[in-house]
Amino acid sequence: MNKRNVLKAKLDIIFKKLFTENIQLLVDLLSSLLEIPIESIKDIEIKNSEILPDSIEGKFVKMDINMEVDGKLINIEMQYGKDYNYKERTLFYWSKLYSGELKSGESFKDLKQSICINIVNFPIFDCKEYHSHFTVIEKSRYEVLTDKCAIHFFELGKISKNANKHNKKELWLQLINAETEEEFEMLNQSGVAPIQEAVFVIYQMSEDEKIQEAARMREKALHIEATNMEGAREEGLQEGIQMGTVNVAYKLLKRNRPLEEIAEDTGLTIEEVRALSVM
Repeated sequence: MNKRNVLKAKLDIIFKKLFTENIQLLVDLLSSLLEIPIESIKDIEIKNSEILPDSIEGKFVKMDINMEVDGKLINIEMQYGKDYNYKERTLFYWSKLYSGELKSGESFKDLKQSICINIVNFPIFDCKEYHSHFTVIEKSRYEVLTDKCAIHFFELGKISKNANKHNKKELWLQLINAETEEEFEMLNQSGVAPIQEAVFVIYQMSEDEKIQEAARMREKALHIEATNMEGAREEGLQEGIQMGTVNVAYKLLKRNRPLEEIAEDTGLTIEEVRALSVM
């Protein structure tokens, strides 16, 4: 039996297609991640369901799901590649989500509860828990300033590999993290209907050549983006190291250390140290 070339739900374009085109799966995902009764979710309006062709290959494109759910503003983002500024980035997006709906003349009391859900494919916190929930609280009394701010992080790398049919939150995250047909089949055997339906939809999409090609193009674009970002970061680190070395050399010159010793201690050439001494 030939194995399927199964798509990965953690690839942002597939994640968005899976949940914007299957609203009941999105409802179940929200219920599980936010730990709210599924029957309490009455109304969902997705505000950016479209996936434009030119966004598939675009660099730095945010392939999120922005929606209003029962009067709350919710944004879900699947972050596939590593982003070293992701904490700051999600705080910025939360602030835009929170303030963006307030129209001229409206009162601040009309601002809606705004929730950012970040599912990340890389480690972001130094803890063993896969779920981190942030809000705004007073530092010593732990008094919550407002219930209108909530930022969630779910780290896929910390999810157990063993499917537990009694923990739907973990089942959803395992499905999003799955990369092989064996992993999807393990989830299929959980007997949990929404998870089984999601596996079926993933299998269907995996048979569509156009979706396969779009996923391939998107993954390639994200790989190029990650490579460029890593290269820029490494270049910045090297520049920082170089500047630190130069500063050390300056200090040693002020102490009248011999040029040869400064060169040996800093790794600069004698010519570079001599050039610094006359500047």
